[in-house]
Amino acid sequence: MAVKLRLKRMGSKKRPYYRIVAADSRSPRDGKVIELIGTYNPITTPAEININEELAMKWLKNGAIPTDTVRNLFKTVGLNQKLHSEKNVKKPKVEKPKVEKVEKPKTEPKAETPKKATPKPKAESKAATPKKTPAKPKTPVKKTVKEVK
Repeated sequence: MAVKLRLKRMGSKKRPYYRIVAADSRSPRDGKVIELIGTYNPITTPAEININEELAMKWLKNGAIPTDTVRNLFKTVGLNQKLHSEKNVKKPKVEKPKVEKVEKPKTEPKAETPKKATPKPKAESKAATPKKTPAKPKTPVKKTVKEVK
């Protein structure tokens, strides 16, 4: 399910008021929503923007895609800066304690018969060797018989 952060239009005719919501991308604009994130009122001067930053960050971290308008609203609030800084923070490396290796006492090797080195055959050129194609296994043929009455 692809989740989008988008605006849901509320208010009356010629008096829009929007809710910033997390919704399934397949649902209609004013349809079913998953969660309410904030509000946006463009009628007031200056425009009123209320966003629950914790919820917005949660959805953005989980892969929700904001629409262009919602992305611009997040920019004006400064939410993009926070998300960017959290993503690019380098995690401190945890140093593992160094373990010193203890050398085992060397024992005298047992008397073994020396193995003779066998010479390896020289690799022939690929062009000289013919390619072998694997034989295709025979597939059983299914026969269906219909009885006519």
